[in-house]
Amino acid sequence: MSKMRSFPDPWILVSTLIILTFGVVMVYSASAVLAFHDYGDYFYYLKRQLIFALLGVAAMFVTMNVDYWVWKKYAKVGLIVCFALLVIVLIPGIGVVRGGARSWLGIGSFGIQPSEFMKLGMIVFLAKLLSEEQSKIMQFTRGLLPALGLIGVAFGMIMLQPDLGTGAVLVGASLLIIYTAGARLSHLAYLGLVGLAGFVGLIAAAPYRLQRITAFLDPWKDPLGAGYQSIQSLYAIGPGGLAGLGLGMSRQKYSYLPEPQTDFIFSIIAEELGFIGGATILLLFTLLVWRGMRTAITAPDTFGSLLAVGIVGMVAVQVIINIGVVIGMFPVTGITLPLISAGGSSLTLMLTAIGVLLNISRYAR
Repeated sequence: MSKMRSFPDPWILVSTLIILTFGVVMVYSASAVLAFHDYGDYFYYLKRQLIFALLGVAAMFVTMNVDYWVWKKYAKVGLIVCFALLVIVLIPGIGVVRGGARSWLGIGSFGIQPSEFMKLGMIVFLAKLLSEEQSKIMQFTRGLLPALGLIGVAFGMIMLQPDLGTGAVLVGASLLIIYTAGARLSHLAYLGLVGLAGFVGLIAAAPYRLQRITAFLDPWKDPLGAGYQSIQSLYAIGPGGLAGLGLGMSRQKYSYLPEPQTDFIFSIIAEELGFIGGATILLLFTLLVWRGMRTAITAPDTFGSLLAVGIVGMVAVQVIINIGVVIGMFPVTGITLPLISAGGSSLTLMLTAIGVLLNISRYAR
């Protein structure tokens, strides 16, 4: 093991803190009107975001200073706890339903999402499993199949809530770890075909998903129903132009665009700050992902490398899906923009994971 440096990768740390600060400002801008309408307090969502941001930053600085191989020791226990939470949240009367999904545990407006914990728990466990049995990963039954089985069970339990967005991020980050560990491309290609068939099955099993697909292809077929969110998102992005309407000047946040402070906050960013604001955010995420992948490449051991890949993959996949939905490239699915959207579990867990990435960067060659 290489010697730990006194300071982590400054680019990862600075880009994370800039994105987080920007997110706090935009949560207030996007949510003030809605917060006053629902709670009589313009600062309702801002105060919640500040609380979770501070908790997340504190957690990030803790994990940044905890040697990352400690997580390898507790990976199995952590995954078992995550699976237990996914079972508990599905129990009627215990799991809280929000936005049509039984994906929360908590009281009142405060709660946690077990699926968010599962994303990080699965990444840590796969990094441990594949770093210890890397020689088997090219064998389908002995190496690849056990990992795929775990991912499949976790994805299936998340889909029982249902929460396709979080499930997609889990699968995307997990497959990136598996590919990095050395899985055969032919095996992954066959897996892709099976996944495509499964995706078709999921659509057929739930009519609302088919409505989202048709709305994605032509939102104007149902402008007041399944296509409403996509249309209103584009109405927000279009007028933004190059420099935007100005901070706080969004029109779509006046109860036109659903979830302006969470899933569709990038629409408000594009409307108020224009192409320049949106491009700046994308550049900051690109910087974070680039330096994260550099950390993975230069990590001193396989576990650290795979763990860094998984964390970076979690960020990248979530950004791609969220912005893809907002600009009409993907069907609408509920998923937040990392470090920016209003949230509790998602924001805190993301900062905790980035803290682990920062610790790995302190050992990078």
